[in-house]
Amino acid sequence: MLLVCRHARLDGGGLARIVVRAWGGEAFDVGIIPDRAEEFARIPAAVHGMDLIVTLGGASVGDHDLIQSALAPHGFALDFWKIAMRPGKPLIFGRLNATPLIGLPGNPVSAMVCAILFMAPALSAMLGARYEPPVRRARLTAPLKANGKRQDYIRARLSIVEGVLTVEPFKLQDSSMQRIFAHADALIVRAIDAPAAAPGDTTDVLLLDV
Repeated sequence: MLLVCRHARLDGGGLARIVVRAWGGEAFDVGIIPDRAEEFARIPAAVHGMDLIVTLGGASVGDHDLIQSALAPHGFALDFWKIAMRPGKPLIFGRLNATPLIGLPGNPVSAMVCAILFMAPALSAMLGARYEPPVRRARLTAPLKANGKRQDYIRARLSIVEGVLTVEPFKLQDSSMQRIFAHADALIVRAIDAPAAAPGDTTDVLLLDV
């Protein structure tokens, strides 16, 4: 069983329920937790008997990002925070007493990318299944700039051209643009410090099936 806690600034806890069910789990939504530290005191009782806690929002460094500070007095221990990736850098992982906790970023696209990369393999492991990421090789239809110090996941569209899997990155990649993510069927995976790529080069793509 999985407990989903929604932070007040993120509209749409349904995202987590959908992906959890798609990956074989059962989700329980405890609703929105207001942006007040005292409100977090009710979470430990609510997670009793759960296998995993997932929070949406409250993972960054703003005044209302309270996941770590508000849960610390109630038994939260941090394992790691912030990942060298784009989108999704503020991801949190730790334990609330004995229960693992994944803190997804509040940005909807960042949350979904992190769910695909971290929740899917976690749920597979908890269900005793072998997880194999759906990564394929595809031929680029457009150039890509050299990458920096964060692994990049670029929303893109796949097609078959003369029997070859090709991938077209969307021109706009702002992580707040949910419509572009909704039209994507793959993420181009760009490694840290990857050199510039030209049309016709091949690249890893992570297929989106949620």
